[in-house]
Amino acid sequence: MKTILTNKHISIETRKRDLQCYIEPVLMYRCEAWTISKQIQNKLEATEMWFLRRMLRIPWTAKKTNERVLNEANKRRSLVRTIRKRQATFLDHVMRKTGTFGNNRKV
Repeated sequence: MKTILTNKHISIETRKRDLQCYIEPVLMYRCEAWTISKQIQNKLEATEMWFLRRMLRIPWTAKKTNERVLNEANKRRSLVRTIRKRQATFLDHVMRKTGTFGNNRKV
């Protein structure tokens, strides 16, 4: 995927969609069961920024802030937000399956 994500002849919008379609699902596999600490959240955000910097061909030695990179890519951080949304959806599914707060008794 490196050749596609770093190809300057492909628009940045197409490369962002490829990232979202092919790489993020692998990265977020079974994220519904994760416990996200602050350390893991920082690593996920760093990974997201690493992908954007690679796509825009910004070297790690460049003195660009993450906000500048996000503005250049016309993107917001979404990885952690997507994981939290999936976790909430999964929790809602579990709560519906087992009844209210795990009370699965038949009366």
